[in-house]
Amino acid sequence: MAEDGAVTVYNSSAITDTKKNPFSIKVGLAQVLRGGAIFEVTTVEEAKLVEEAGACAVTVSEPPGRGIRRMPDPSLIKEIKRAVSIPVMARSRVGHFVEAQILEAVQVDYIDESEVLAIADEDNFINKHNFGSPFVCGCRNLGEALRRVREGAAIIRIQGEVLGDGNVVETVKNVRDVMKEIRVLSNMDEDEVFSFAKKIAAPYDIVAQTKQMGRLPVVQFAAGGIATPADAAMMMQLGCDGIFVGNEVFDCGVPYKRVRGIVQAVRHYNDPHILVESSCVVEEAMRELNLREERIEQFGRSGGDE
Repeated sequence: MAEDGAVTVYNSSAITDTKKNPFSIKVGLAQVLRGGAIFEVTTVEEAKLVEEAGACAVTVSEPPGRGIRRMPDPSLIKEIKRAVSIPVMARSRVGHFVEAQILEAVQVDYIDESEVLAIADEDNFINKHNFGSPFVCGCRNLGEALRRVREGAAIIRIQGEVLGDGNVVETVKNVRDVMKEIRVLSNMDEDEVFSFAKKIAAPYDIVAQTKQMGRLPVVQFAAGGIATPADAAMMMQLGCDGIFVGNEVFDCGVPYKRVRGIVQAVRHYNDPHILVESSCVVEEAMRELNLREERIEQFGRSGGDE
């Protein structure tokens, strides 16, 4: 590795770190999570449950409440780190680099700069190259994803709804949009890549690398509204490397079976027989996850074009 800090993302020199872990190491740490399900937890008991069910990591979050949502209590993170052996993530607010500094000092394995929380800085994201911890960042389109990669994100979270309603429609749309844009980019002539990069407001070198690879240069997960094994398997079949599942997964009488069913669906997303078994064991737990009436009406009025 060069002394000046130039590092590689997969096989193309594109990112430069200012200090601490090289970006290539962070990307490698993110690769460990491929093919797994990451669950949001708010207690030590929930963390132990999802670890036993086969989750690849947990995201620590404060219990839902009124007011501004901020990073979780560091003492809760420490308790969960002592209780489980799988990687532990924690969220910081967008642009709040001090929260990220605190989370790194607590030695979380990954930091999620999350738009699910309140936004601390409307204009600037965290310079993730200043940290040794790998970062997760959300996106809704390809341009946004590649801008986050330039800033140092090692995991891209293609985000759908954030309300915990179990409605996967926005996530499906955003995943399909990202994959469609990558297919369009892959079929472009080299001369067209410059104007495409300008159109999506993304750095040219990262855009060119994405074209060469035919995928995002870092792992891509899906998040938002994923509530059933079928939802999880669908995200994987659409081309995601893994999924994030919200804390609402515990709002049932048999959370272990529900979590285990989703984990199995991610691992065996192309096997319909296992998907049948995974879906059957959580049928009862899914009953309360119907779409809200006002959401159905809104969808019907849209004519299906939006």
